[in-house]
Amino acid sequence: MGSRACRVILIWCCLSVLIHSSLGSKTRHFKWEVEYMYWSPDCIESVVMGINGQFPGPTIRAHAGDTISIELTNKLHTEGVVIHWHGIRQFRTPWADGTASISQCAINPGESFVYRFKVDQAGTYFYHGHYGMQRSAGLYGSLIVDVAEGEKEPFHYDGEFNLLLSDWWHQSSHEQELSLSSKPFRWIGEPQTLLINGRGQYNCSLAAHVSNSSSSMCKFRGNEQCAPQILHVLPNKTYRLRVASTTALSSLNLGIGNHKMVVVEADGNYLQPFSVNDMDIYSGESYSVLFTTNQNPSNNYWISVSVRGREPKTPQGLTILNYHPTSASKFPTSPPPIAPQWNDYNHSKSFSNKILALMGSPKPPTHYHRQIELLNTQNYINGYTKWAINNISLTLPATPYLGSIKYGLNHTFDQTSPPERFSNSYDVMKPPINPNSTYSSGVYVLAFNTTVDVILQNANALNANTSEIHPWHLHGHDFWVLGYGEGKFSKKDEKKFNLKNPPLRNTAVIFPYGWTALRFVADNPGVWAFHCHIEPHLHMGMGVVFAEGVHRLNNVHVPNEALSCGMTGKMFMNNNQN
Repeated sequence: MGSRACRVILIWCCLSVLIHSSLGSKTRHFKWEVEYMYWSPDCIESVVMGINGQFPGPTIRAHAGDTISIELTNKLHTEGVVIHWHGIRQFRTPWADGTASISQCAINPGESFVYRFKVDQAGTYFYHGHYGMQRSAGLYGSLIVDVAEGEKEPFHYDGEFNLLLSDWWHQSSHEQELSLSSKPFRWIGEPQTLLINGRGQYNCSLAAHVSNSSSSMCKFRGNEQCAPQILHVLPNKTYRLRVASTTALSSLNLGIGNHKMVVVEADGNYLQPFSVNDMDIYSGESYSVLFTTNQNPSNNYWISVSVRGREPKTPQGLTILNYHPTSASKFPTSPPPIAPQWNDYNHSKSFSNKILALMGSPKPPTHYHRQIELLNTQNYINGYTKWAINNISLTLPATPYLGSIKYGLNHTFDQTSPPERFSNSYDVMKPPINPNSTYSSGVYVLAFNTTVDVILQNANALNANTSEIHPWHLHGHDFWVLGYGEGKFSKKDEKKFNLKNPPLRNTAVIFPYGWTALRFVADNPGVWAFHCHIEPHLHMGMGVVFAEGVHRLNNVHVPNEALSCGMTGKMFMNNNQN
């Protein structure tokens, strides 16, 4: 056979593969309206931010390879809105990441914006507001990506459930924003209620009959907005439980009474399966666990979530695992699972250290090109309490970075890059000697396709003997979690890095007074937020911005309406006039 004929056959084979893969994928269209509405998430009527009259918002379900198209209309009368698709990498669609002032302008009241992006990796994800503190107002929902048509998961199950975990305050998100930005500082306090799929109970308890609580027993007809969403199961089956945390503040612990859980997925990446009695989940994380219904089918069992990492002043969130044919109205006869002590960090670290990538998963590059150390501190700026990274508290510009960098509008944000290190003499175990910090809107510019290590370094806050948990989320990428350590990171700690089977994640926690090492490849042209996923902390400046390969976006269509504010908006207007 001649070389020309071989080339023709090779081209035909490649085209066949492409045609086959594209035929299996779909574009899934949605039309959403975001608005405030009265709702009773925890049996107390409040104002929530809903989508199409629903709270939480509608669940998106798609297959890997599908394209999602969402026409979002802002029905909020006096404020803008954006939605971030948490965990979706947004290859070639950085403008659809949904981060106000970074990837796009906020959508103005009465206006619509079309998010269009591909979901290329199966997994458990969610979406949420990323403007002001709209996540705290209830703007969130689930996003589930199933494996592509014809493919299979590396584990078997007979059915599945989805739990979206959140926390809820009776104080409005606007009042919380004002409190956090006030002088003197007003802390928002702990949430009143933990919600499971948007449902919790504030003024009663599902477990009053088996606890020492002074709360009265909840009495539901079943159609109340705060009535628990019960999980109905058959005996002797294996179920997949998808769990994601969109909490604004709370780190949580999940347990299923009398049932073990096998952890198999984290943030859309498969894991070496491991069994646990309970599991910690931090804001921004998602997991899949398998459990087998091998208990007495004449009983029902508790599913509980409890606060971790903060002194728990919020009651457990509860729902019921209902075995067929037992009545769903039969409450469990034993107390709900007892979570570990809120400050038992050894328990938390033990769980985190068990999370390893499934054999065959991508391995990290063996060396980095650049290492950035990010020191997390609490500071003052002109008397206001802020969070800072390397003594810089992040402020966002009026013109989205994506437009500014793409069009060379260098005067729209600080051109000085933030520090890549902090002082060797800084004592992370004590409050800062000089607590004063500064604002900046500068970005870290990363060379395209280079390997970057980020060392997240925790420290003492303003008050002595206080260091908090911080879950950090990176937009536009997954990263390898190379390891955790105590105290201040040093060069010799690199010898402890796990380069064999580190898990790929998009969110990672730093424990009090400790460090966490991450590695990623800067292979996704765009401008990407990297920040603490605790909503008040981000609001107070706890984040940084990475820009990479933006010049490569010249060949990528970025809709003008994504950048129609600030200096890019004026530029478009002048171009139209000319």
